[in-house]
Amino acid sequence: MSMSFTRRDVLKGMSSALVAVAWPPARAAQVADERHFEPLPGSWRTFEIETVVTLHKPPRTAATLWIPTPVVNTDWQRSMESVWAGNARSMRLATAGGAQCFVAEFDAGQSEPSIRLTSRVQTRNRAVDWSATSATEDESSLRQWLAPTSYKPTDGIVLKIAEQIVEGARTDKEKARRIYDWIIVNTYREPKVRGCGLGDIKFMLESGDLGGKCADLNGLLVGLCRAAGIPARDNFGLRVAPSAFGYRELGGNPTKLEGAQHCRAEVYLRGHGWIAADPADVAKVMRQETGEWIKDADHPIVAPVRKALFGRWEGNWIAYNAASDVPLPGSSGKPLPFLMYPQAESGGRRHDPLDAENFVYKIHAREITA
Repeated sequence: MSMSFTRRDVLKGMSSALVAVAWPPARAAQVADERHFEPLPGSWRTFEIETVVTLHKPPRTAATLWIPTPVVNTDWQRSMESVWAGNARSMRLATAGGAQCFVAEFDAGQSEPSIRLTSRVQTRNRAVDWSATSATEDESSLRQWLAPTSYKPTDGIVLKIAEQIVEGARTDKEKARRIYDWIIVNTYREPKVRGCGLGDIKFMLESGDLGGKCADLNGLLVGLCRAAGIPARDNFGLRVAPSAFGYRELGGNPTKLEGAQHCRAEVYLRGHGWIAADPADVAKVMRQETGEWIKDADHPIVAPVRKALFGRWEGNWIAYNAASDVPLPGSSGKPLPFLMYPQAESGGRRHDPLDAENFVYKIHAREITA
């Protein structure tokens, strides 16, 4: 009689001890490809991102369209102006639970409802200086980044796993690094997941289904860090240019950015401030960078990315916002887990932003060098 084990079976064993997946050794053919990945802060780059959205089938009732616009301003991003044109009855910018979006309202029967939104953003590489001391952020402002969200609870199994991972660790940096490494070893990139995933980390841990995309894997890092008492947040955004380090999967084609949405995580470490963390991109390199699934996190292609993406990221990506449980202004639907894709609603029904037949949008970016 044969026996099979699901990921649920694997996860059950985690109640008493952490499980680390033992990946088979890398194939010798893969080892020959060694790369460099070391983003360093430098000059600002200016990007103009144009999003064109069309409701392919004109709605019989009034329709509303929402498009995320950049609102993040930090030492690695400057969100600038947004301008728009279209055939909507009403067009405006609005805030939505910590996010900002462009809102367009169309009359019933409007032929070819369409909007063109152009946003300008400056971005640059970021890297933490581990030898320097950062100014401490006010504890009250950090409190929101410790709170649970609808898809990121901080109790139950999330708390249980977080406590197991960080047991014996003495500093926030050590705890966060353990969580980061745990995700790289125990989760994996699943290309079949729609969009960027949902980030439903309770389901992931309870079901044992530890495959996903950026909203799932980086969301897991955020939830586990919060459960461990470390402020953390997702930044929901878009890849706008190729990687300068030769990694195909860590960049976007600026002429066709539909599907280039990507979220990154940040963790707040006392003494260092907010630092970058992106285990999901490590998993993406492992799964998709070469023709084979690399299952060794210390492989020469993977190792530079794994090292860098705890404390660094490349400035070929822009963030829209860091908001969760986002209520769309004027929507009759429930809040979104995050706002990273264009959204539309008509007749009380929310359109599927990943349904290319009925909800058509195009995104491209242009780097301004003069």
